[in-house]
Amino acid sequence: VQLQASGGGLVQAGDSLRVSCATSERSFGVYAMGWFRQAPGKERDFVAAISRNDGVRLYADSVKGRFTISRDNAKNTVYLQMNSLKPEDTAVYFCAATTTYIYDNYKYAREYDYWGQGTLVTVSS
Repeated sequence: VQLQASGGGLVQAGDSLRVSCATSERSFGVYAMGWFRQAPGKERDFVAAISRNDGVRLYADSVKGRFTISRDNAKNTVYLQMNSLKPEDTAVYFCAATTTYIYDNYKYAREYDYWGQGTLVTVSS
């Protein structure tokens, strides 16, 4: 499964940005999807995840209330809407696909089978 992330860029603190992750995989709907981010010199951290049918959405505490994950299975695309961005949100954002059915495992990078190449989001103060 090839995942293509896009939509990153340079924004100011308080701005909004939406990143997308698309695939040509017709079985997109069998995967739960997640977003992770990695800041320079830091580990890759969980940001958000969404179940196959959009019945479950999980968020890291640091983005809860500011970020929204969504998906469009007809378009084979998952989105991450980021509002009220802060400089500490600066990172490369990765999308990933997992076959796990255990919701609690969505936040673990090791559970994901496929990864996109990442898109850089830079938030200036």
